[in-house]
Amino acid sequence: MTPEELKARIVRYGELIPCHTAFIDTHTPGSDQKENFTIIGGGVSESPDQHVHISIPHGFNIGAAGQPPKCRNSLHSHRTAEVFFVLKGRWRFFWGRWGSAGEVVLEEGDIFNIPTGIFRGFENIGLDYGMIMAILGGDDAGGGVIWAPQVIEEARDHGLVLGENGVLYDSEKGQSLPEGVAPMPLLTEEELRDFPEPTAAEVVPDYVARYWDLVALADPEPATVIGETGLLRDRPGFEVSFLSRASAIRQMEERDRPTVLMPVQGHWRVSWPEGSVTLAPGDTMSVPENLPHCVEPSMTGAAALYRVIATDDPAGPTWTGWRDAGRG
Repeated sequence: MTPEELKARIVRYGELIPCHTAFIDTHTPGSDQKENFTIIGGGVSESPDQHVHISIPHGFNIGAAGQPPKCRNSLHSHRTAEVFFVLKGRWRFFWGRWGSAGEVVLEEGDIFNIPTGIFRGFENIGLDYGMIMAILGGDDAGGGVIWAPQVIEEARDHGLVLGENGVLYDSEKGQSLPEGVAPMPLLTEEELRDFPEPTAAEVVPDYVARYWDLVALADPEPATVIGETGLLRDRPGFEVSFLSRASAIRQMEERDRPTVLMPVQGHWRVSWPEGSVTLAPGDTMSVPENLPHCVEPSMTGAAALYRVIATDDPAGPTWTGWRDAGRG
C-alpha cells in the first residue's frame, strides 16, 4: 500500500474540520463556543453540518472536542462506551443528574472510561484552548445522545429544539419541527431513577488511568489500558493500549481488523513494507486490517501513543455489569 493510498486514512490535527452546531447546547451560554470533531465513524452529532473525516466502519467511533477556557459540555448520557483522553489542557469531568454526584480533574495524557448509563459533562478548566479525544462504542455509537431534561429545556429558551428523530432545529435559522415530528420527550422522573449516581470514590479508581502511571506500566510491553485484562478492566467493544518509547513496536505486526493510532506525546513513525509516515500529537491514523506495520518514535524526547482496536465484545452498557460484580 502506497503512502498516497494511506493518506485517506490519516487525519492531521491541523486539518480537523470542526462543527459549531453539533449538539443541542450550541446556543446555551457557557457551552456555545464548543468545537466538535468526528474523525472516524458517524459519531453522535445532531447536526447535518458535522463533517466526517473517515467513514470506514471500525466497530467504534473516534471524535474530539475542542473548547476554550471555562467552556463546558452539558450533561448527557450514552448507551455505549465513551472514553476520553486529554490531548491538550486541563479538564474537569463531572457526573450525575445535576452534575454533582462526583468529579475528577484530568491532565494531559490521562484517560477516563466513563461508566455507561450515567449523566456526564466536562469543562476546560485550563488557561488555553484545550482538546480531548474521544472513543465511542459501536459503529452507530448507541444511536445518539440522551440529554438531562434541564439541558433540553434550557436549549429551547435559546432557540434550539431537538426532534424525536434526533435532528436539531434552529429557530435562529428559521427552522421549525417538520410536520409529523414531535419534540424529543423529556425523561420522566421514573426513567431518571434508572441513572446511577456513583461517587468519585466509586468511579475514579476503576475508570481513570493517569498518564505517568501508564508510562511506567508500558515498559517493556504496551500497557493494556481498557480491555478484559486491562488496567481499567472493561469490555466495551474495543481495546485501548498505551505505547511508550520503551514499548514501541519495532517488528512488523498485523491484525485482522483496523488499528487506530493516536499520538499523545512526540512524533511516531508508522512503517509498512511499501512506505512510512510520521504522526504528531493530535493526528489520527487508521491502519488497514492485514497490513504489516511497525510503530516507533521518530525523534528523541517524550513519546506516548494510544492504540485502539475493536474486539468481538458487543458495544453496550458496562457500568451495571461491573457494579453488580462488586466493582462499585
